[in-house]
Amino acid sequence: MNCFREERDYLVYLAILRQMAEKAVCAVHAYCLMTNHVHLLVTPNAASSCSMLMKGLAQRYSYYFNHEYGRTGPLWEGRFRSCVIDDSRYALACHRYIEANPVRARMVRHPADYRWSSYPANAGLAAAGLVCVHSEVAAIGNAAYADLAVQELEDGVMAELRKASRGGYPISKRNSRGKPGRPAKENKSVSDTDLFSAGGAS
Repeated sequence: MNCFREERDYLVYLAILRQMAEKAVCAVHAYCLMTNHVHLLVTPNAASSCSMLMKGLAQRYSYYFNHEYGRTGPLWEGRFRSCVIDDSRYALACHRYIEANPVRARMVRHPADYRWSSYPANAGLAAAGLVCVHSEVAAIGNAAYADLAVQELEDGVMAELRKASRGGYPISKRNSRGKPGRPAKENKSVSDTDLFSAGGAS
């Protein structure tokens, strides 16, 4: 089932994301709202920040959606998938993976053509809004990132990101694959969301 049906649904979700990011003290670096799932890249300020963010998002948006469309019960099934990204190469790859989702899904031809992602902000095409530009993107500049983001990700990198988020293990400079299993404090929310944590305290 689509969790976004009308334009206002996307706008409401982004408003709640901004509110909860401020409350949970999470810096949002990248996002993409697809029709039936969401991708996020955030840096948490504390060990409980991601759980607080995702719990608030799930509860508040589900309340809005159920009220708006006359339904009851949870909007998403299962826990959100997450992993820690502690490697500069994978941090940039994660940005690209998230913001190129609509292109891979053949919804648009270019990331800039999709309204509900952070690509315009990270590429310097729009105001930052809720986006806190990641240090790796800032280091290469908006123009360079805009060019990089439209290049196809290497199959191995894409597969590693997907495996990490599904398996809950970190990606770091020390080893591309960390210890499997979800961080105990970061997996109590109900959502269909890929949450990538860029270092921080999660």
